[in-house]
Amino acid sequence: MPRRTAAATVLALAGLLATAAPAATAAPVTAVPTTARTSPATPAGTAAAPDVPLANVKAHLTQLQSIATANGGNRAHGRPGYKASVDYVKAKLDAAGFTTTLQQFTSSGATGYNLIADWPGGDPNQVLMAGAHLDSVSSGAGINDNGSGSAAVLETALAVSRAGFKPAKHLRFAWWGAEELGLVGSKYYVANLPATERSKLSGYMNFDMIGSPNPGYFVYDDDPTIEKTFKDYFTGIGVATEIETEGDGRSDHAPFKSAGVPVGGLFTGASRTKTAAQAQKWGGTAGQSFDRCYHSSCDTTANINDTALDRNSDALAHAVWTLSAGTTEPPTGDTYQNTADVAIPDNGAAVTSSVTVSGRTGNAPAALKVGVDIVHTWRGDLVIDLLAPDGTAYRLKNSGNDSADNVQETYTVDASSEVANGTWRLRVQDVGPYDTGYISAFSLTF
Repeated sequence: MPRRTAAATVLALAGLLATAAPAATAAPVTAVPTTARTSPATPAGTAAAPDVPLANVKAHLTQLQSIATANGGNRAHGRPGYKASVDYVKAKLDAAGFTTTLQQFTSSGATGYNLIADWPGGDPNQVLMAGAHLDSVSSGAGINDNGSGSAAVLETALAVSRAGFKPAKHLRFAWWGAEELGLVGSKYYVANLPATERSKLSGYMNFDMIGSPNPGYFVYDDDPTIEKTFKDYFTGIGVATEIETEGDGRSDHAPFKSAGVPVGGLFTGASRTKTAAQAQKWGGTAGQSFDRCYHSSCDTTANINDTALDRNSDALAHAVWTLSAGTTEPPTGDTYQNTADVAIPDNGAAVTSSVTVSGRTGNAPAALKVGVDIVHTWRGDLVIDLLAPDGTAYRLKNSGNDSADNVQETYTVDASSEVANGTWRLRVQDVGPYDTGYISAFSLTF
């Protein structure tokens, strides 16, 4: 898989990065869960969904564009670009703790793939699904159609993992193959799901084209509960919506709906023309298609409206959190944290982020939790160590052929031989060329 260069994703942030890590002397504080966006639509007693970082969603789109560029300009069914797209998404999910299943089918004489990812836990008799088709047409890279939905579903799944989300319902995410040939992958999945398993699906949400360059904000008017969840979210952020009609029955929710599963979803428009009233309501250009590059070679990373992609990604996460009715449980114990950004030189010297622990008695615990949040375009280049106050190094991660970006993990270290008080450091070194990034946060939970 082609490696992304730093210029594609990270250099735009370069001005924000600190060149050195100031030590953070912190009194113990209660651990705080992932920053959450609250809105008037969040029901009382329900954990608020985290804000889905637009930069992360766009990084996935950059990767899908690179895959298409390296594979004949598309990610279509039966073409190598589609399988490479599946492999990319699967690697991210596997690293985040999902149970992934690759379902094969045949269409037009070629092997197709559905990727299914289950998050451990939740009531197996109540399954909430969110999905998007991952294939493009053969004429282009398919970044809005449907890299946008695929990337948002992926980043929401990764947010579930980062938050340690414990939903009441079981969560399942899906990326469908051969949608452009007539919903082939999703039809195959539904047809091959036993009736007893279909009856366990409490809902399926579909995300197909959610970053159109001249966007509208359309909500499926199928299941009333799912529809209201999305409408309430957009009302809470002051964005008007309309009922989705252009793609009704033409995307991967249709097989689920036909099987009696409650469905819903979001859409920002395709080849239809934006009216003057819609332009007044949403901005953009009246008399122009919502997506002038629909099913065309110009459907590239330049064919995305960032605001629409950001809003719809956050709405997606809000629906997952709200409709699965779970909680986010932060680690227990006292947490010491440094959130200062530290630039990591490409193929260069090691850098550190530090926290100073004071006021504790005795040694560190045998299960010291080390929180690592690193934004990077190729995590396989990174070697990561925890340095105790006396300089003892505890290896957290080796370098290797790890074809994914970012490191957002909590590691457990037996530090019982170390005195708790003192300055602890996270040491990170990039040992390979072409990619760069920064330490976003480092924490210790005792």
